[in-house]
Amino acid sequence: MKRLLPYSFLIIASIILGACGAARSTQTMESAPAAEAPYYDGAIPAPEAGIVSSNDYSAEKAAGEGGGSGVDATQVERLVIQNADLSIVVSDVELRMKEIEAMANDMGGFVVSSNLYQGYTQDYTPVPEGSITIRVPAERLDEALGLIKKDVVEVQTENRSGTDVTAEYVDLKSRLKNLEAAEEQLTEILKNTEDSDQVVNVFNQLVYYREQIEVVKGQIKYYEEAAALSSVSVRLIAEETIKPVTIGKWEPKGVALEAVQDLLNFWKNFVDFMIRFIIYTLPVLVTIGIPLYLIFLGLRWVFRKMRGNKKKKVDQQEQEPEDKQ
Repeated sequence: MKRLLPYSFLIIASIILGACGAARSTQTMESAPAAEAPYYDGAIPAPEAGIVSSNDYSAEKAAGEGGGSGVDATQVERLVIQNADLSIVVSDVELRMKEIEAMANDMGGFVVSSNLYQGYTQDYTPVPEGSITIRVPAERLDEALGLIKKDVVEVQTENRSGTDVTAEYVDLKSRLKNLEAAEEQLTEILKNTEDSDQVVNVFNQLVYYREQIEVVKGQIKYYEEAAALSSVSVRLIAEETIKPVTIGKWEPKGVALEAVQDLLNFWKNFVDFMIRFIIYTLPVLVTIGIPLYLIFLGLRWVFRKMRGNKKKKVDQQEQEPEDKQ
């Protein structure tokens, strides 16, 4: 009897442990959601608000709220859009514009826009100026900037900026996977639906999701192309526009330069005034002054004649009493 007691305790403990394991397994099965086939009740859901992500949307948040899409920020190569702006002074504007255009084409890029216009020097001499915007591969941006600045007279300004769009890119990838999954489910529902009203509703919803997929794909393509090709805007200034006033081989600086420039401006303005006075002001004064002067002479003659007649009349009246005496 004493030998059976240990074995009895072991059997009872095994039964209790087995019952606990069965209960836990049953509870786990009850808590897990059952996989159901997609069901459509005929109602069209409201369109999603805002397919484009906000600028402050972080990559970690995009990966965590991707709706189980599986897009992870750590698995996506960081996208940075790099741009550059330059102002350079060159001796030949047209030739340098052609060289920059040829350089962009040789690097596998292209010209976005180019503009050649007319500027003026300090003495109002017309000179060509221009601006050009190109796109070059991002990995060759430094090389492109070096070639643009090579052999120039002066680099007046140079600005380079970069915008990290990884978070927006990850968010768009997540949204695209969700939209494609919804499209696949709707396509399957459409195949298995026989009711005409439900077919129309499912088809309308399917059209909406396909439109959103194309929109998101376009945004993803824009980010990829913008990150792959950097934009470079160049303003080309003619060398003649920055040359100082020279007198022979002497180049006055500082106050002397300002004084000479002011003197030249004075004589230029004086000559302009004299030309305008002779051609415009003087003829106007002559045209108006001569008739006014003639009118003045006529009025003066009339007044003098009237005053003379009046004086004669007074003299005659004074002489009449003297004659009577």
